[in-house]
Amino acid sequence: MRRTYLGEFEELVLLTIGVLHGQAYGVSISQQIEQHTGRIVTFGAIHNTLVRLEEKGFVASELGGATTERGGRRKRFFTLTTLGKSAIVDIHQLRNRLWDLMPDAALNLSGI
Repeated sequence: MRRTYLGEFEELVLLTIGVLHGQAYGVSISQQIEQHTGRIVTFGAIHNTLVRLEEKGFVASELGGATTERGGRRKRFFTLTTLGKSAIVDIHQLRNRLWDLMPDAALNLSGI
């Protein structure tokens, strides 16, 4: 099977969708990323990444109900697909294996 690789920001968005579990839409994803990383991201960056992840099959989306607070517009909610869940588990396992292989001396920060 050909593996589809994720960029760092795509991985971050996928993880955030998992964290929000059922409540992930553009603004909530952006807020979570900002809260947990201190990184301010534009809605456009989130939107483009969500489109890309959906095209790759890592997320699925559906429209929620219309709300008066949004002027009758509906939110698009995102969830992880089986492929998306598998991708983040694979990434997690790979990172853990690499951390386990790193010698302590590689992180000796006393010279900094």
